[in-house]
Amino acid sequence: MKRRKFIKNCLLTGGAVSLGGALTWHHFFDGPVFNACKIETLPENLQQHELMGQALKGLNMGQLWDCHFHLVGTGANLAVDGKKSNIWLSPNMTSWKTPKQRVQYGFYLDAACIDDAELADRQYIQNVAKVIKTAPEGVKFMLLAFDYYHDDKGNARKAQSTFYVPNEYAARMGSFNDGFEWIGSVHPYREDALEQLEWCAQHGAKAIKWLPPAMNIDPSLSRCERYYSKLIELGLPLLTHAGEEQAVHSDELQRLSNPLLLRRPLEQGVKVIVAHCASLGQSEDIESQGRSLVSNFDLFARLMDYPQYENNLLADISAINLFNRDVNEIKQLITNQHWHERLLYASDYPLPGVMPIISATNLASHQLLDESQVMFLNQVREHNVWLFDFLLKRLMQVGENRFLDSVFNTRRHFINE
Repeated sequence: MKRRKFIKNCLLTGGAVSLGGALTWHHFFDGPVFNACKIETLPENLQQHELMGQALKGLNMGQLWDCHFHLVGTGANLAVDGKKSNIWLSPNMTSWKTPKQRVQYGFYLDAACIDDAELADRQYIQNVAKVIKTAPEGVKFMLLAFDYYHDDKGNARKAQSTFYVPNEYAARMGSFNDGFEWIGSVHPYREDALEQLEWCAQHGAKAIKWLPPAMNIDPSLSRCERYYSKLIELGLPLLTHAGEEQAVHSDELQRLSNPLLLRRPLEQGVKVIVAHCASLGQSEDIESQGRSLVSNFDLFARLMDYPQYENNLLADISAINLFNRDVNEIKQLITNQHWHERLLYASDYPLPGVMPIISATNLASHQLLDESQVMFLNQVREHNVWLFDFLLKRLMQVGENRFLDSVFNTRRHFINE
């Protein structure tokens, strides 16, 4: 644990920086700065707690596939299967010349309980296997591949990329544990994009992941239409980020986070899953004459309420509970129960292990949780941060309204039966 202690000391020296900007600690801070990482076991008193039973009641956990679960590593050593992962990280993530990204990188390692960055690929999968072992039986984690930034000519550009997780590695890890599935990532501007989509489908990918501002993808371009046709042919949903992006640095391309840019794939019939319900930042209302700035969530809501998209527009609820989200938007997601058939539980793991950015105490102060639930949730978090995230979203409530059981019945959106 010496290396992990060193990482923590570096983070404290570097200052407390969140994934989304400076922290206002006293408003939401629950206590520990770092993940306790007691991941070997979940104490019996927590397993048998009445709130655990309340959260699990009515659910078939075999139907819960967490569709936003990152695959973390450094590529520095052999992965858990004895082969190279070929993961790539931008030097900015590991250099104190870019302190904010270096601090974020350290928090990611801590969140994933990695105590040696040189062994991160192996430790990450080993630790996730422990997490799933102490999670409710049957749940699956959908591991995400992540393509490079590509320029407008379709060439991969490492200098503009933050990280890269190959489809080949995600496919290998997806079959490593019975509790894993995987999601591919293919940039649509690539010359071999259609062939790569076919490879992903043939090797068991259940969807395709995009992060437009980090990858330089404009979903509204006509050049993507053949790509969309291939997704439909292969039965692959598109899991794409919308809303302001802060975890991966791409300030000059934030315009690509506009939810309204997703109309083209939606009109073509692609099943689109909007990550985080676009719950951060503002974009131009490109459909109005004034092109005023409107919250991304409101633009997302406009799409959700558009009758034509009822069968192919969905969204995941990952990261909606971060401190930088608008509490009123969380409340709308819970109370708009006519959306719940199209909302999918997701965690954005390992972010629930970045301790300062999610606070049960803060959510209780906004009447989204009962104060009596906070201690239980924080005790669970010491042992299993994924379970903490699941329980928190399962227990959140506005009046008599909670997320319906259907939000946690996600497998059906990825399997054609």
